[in-house]
Amino acid sequence: MSADTAGLIAAVRSTLPALRVLTDPGDREAYRRDETTYLATGLPGLVALPTCTDDVAALVRLAAEHRVPVVPRGAGTGLSGGSAGIEDGLTIVLTGMDRLVEIDHGNLVVVTQPGVLNARLKAAVAAEGLFYAPDPASYEICSIGGNLGTNAGGLCCVKYGQTRESVLSLEVVLADGSVIRTGGKNVKDVAGYALQHLFVGSQGTLGIITEATLKLRPAPPPRVTLLAFFGSIADAGRAVAAIALAGLSPVTLELMDRITIAAVDDWQHLGLDREAAALLMVESDLPGDAGHAEMARAEEVCLACGSTGSFRAADAQESDLLRNARRMAYWALDRLGAARMEDIGAPRARVPDLIAAIERIAAKHGVMIGTFGHAGDGNLHPTIVLARDDPDAEVRTKAICADLYRAALELGGTVTGEHGIGASRREWLEPQRGRRAVEVMRSIKAALDPLGTLNPGRVL
Repeated sequence: MSADTAGLIAAVRSTLPALRVLTDPGDREAYRRDETTYLATGLPGLVALPTCTDDVAALVRLAAEHRVPVVPRGAGTGLSGGSAGIEDGLTIVLTGMDRLVEIDHGNLVVVTQPGVLNARLKAAVAAEGLFYAPDPASYEICSIGGNLGTNAGGLCCVKYGQTRESVLSLEVVLADGSVIRTGGKNVKDVAGYALQHLFVGSQGTLGIITEATLKLRPAPPPRVTLLAFFGSIADAGRAVAAIALAGLSPVTLELMDRITIAAVDDWQHLGLDREAAALLMVESDLPGDAGHAEMARAEEVCLACGSTGSFRAADAQESDLLRNARRMAYWALDRLGAARMEDIGAPRARVPDLIAAIERIAAKHGVMIGTFGHAGDGNLHPTIVLARDDPDAEVRTKAICADLYRAALELGGTVTGEHGIGASRREWLEPQRGRRAVEVMRSIKAALDPLGTLNPGRVL
């Protein structure tokens, strides 16, 4: 252990004697990785579990004084290495900051600490007749702080946007330990720069979010769910664009390819059309007859685009079953081998081209890639499946991912739609954004974190 880290441990124990701090190597090992198990990571020198903003501020200030890097961490479900350990660093685990501060009906907002799980927040506001829209597939196990750090997406993005669109204000601990608030409960507020939009998605490189004021909506009615099957990926892609052009605004517009359909059906036994090249799951949360009318129109659009068959859920329970099956797509593929889920995107009209590129890349490398994702906003998750004992898995995966990223960029797309740059895609930020744009990002980082102690080596 470095002298700086040892000094920090002593300072934390002296300054914050009541704070839970882990220094045993076995305890710290649990915080070495997030879900990117394939990345090389470091063993934290200490792990702190604060329960309030003052503790976080003190920890960050002491880390700056001792020049020890700080990694903020939520539930550890990230898919970009953004919360993985840094050797001899300080990992601040925010799961203990799990208080729902306020549910404000009059202003349709919820004030929450970052350690609250997305599912718990959803359930709490639903009990009050309200709805929190951001809906990552991992909503049952991911934290609000992690969602904010990565600007998480999910199944409802096509209608309600990513996490950023639901943020009104943040409380943030800066690199020197000072604390700022970026707004309030106002729906309209253009006083100065929109700082919350800077911190959301920054993966703890600019500050540590310790509280958030988030938008709510009145709870929508149960969803009406349609599955439409297609004989070709191109037809499914055309249907995605046609649904938007028809003026429909589904709450969910998801795609699964043939490989993923079979994997999910093998596991969940839903009786899906395994001969189909693709399926679209389309959902409406409009009230009453309007929801059924929207799905009837979506079914007509899919048929006009070559749908080979469709199925509408009979009730809310069946809708939930189908939606949860989509959420389990990654785990269904992981049953077939060691699965790595990627996160690329393209403009919505180029989704068929992106899927075709994924198929070419799979053939080129002789590998199984199951593709699913949020077709309605152009964000797909090609998932590489290799044998668990493949000795060349790391090298092969790196080459495959490079081809996937390159294909997305050639289509005017992105190397990450919702998982974040983190550590896993860092070298691809400049090819996407350009050298000068990354220089601007570095200048912002330097202004807010001049010592470079906040999650160094992530994003930039």
